[in-house]
Amino acid sequence: MNDYTKFGIGLAVVAVIFGILWRMGYLLRLTRYVQDTKEELKKCTWPTVDELKGSTAVVMITILLLGLFIVSVDFLITVVVNVLTNINKTA
Repeated sequence: MNDYTKFGIGLAVVAVIFGILWRMGYLLRLTRYVQDTKEELKKCTWPTVDELKGSTAVVMITILLLGLFIVSVDFLITVVVNVLTNINKTA
């Protein structure tokens, strides 16, 4: 098969699937869903640039603090496990 035949078959398959979905009403429901979503998004209040910068700073600081906490706990657990394994080796 050459490339044009493969393309034609693929296009025909897409057209048949599109026709089936159209006939069953799925495309109408998808269109209605997208329209409803657009309407709902118009009702949303979006943050200003300053609010967005402030929220971003809070998230970054929180992530930094959480990362430091996890590193500290991991280091502490590593030290405790090393001490316990060294006690068992010397005994």
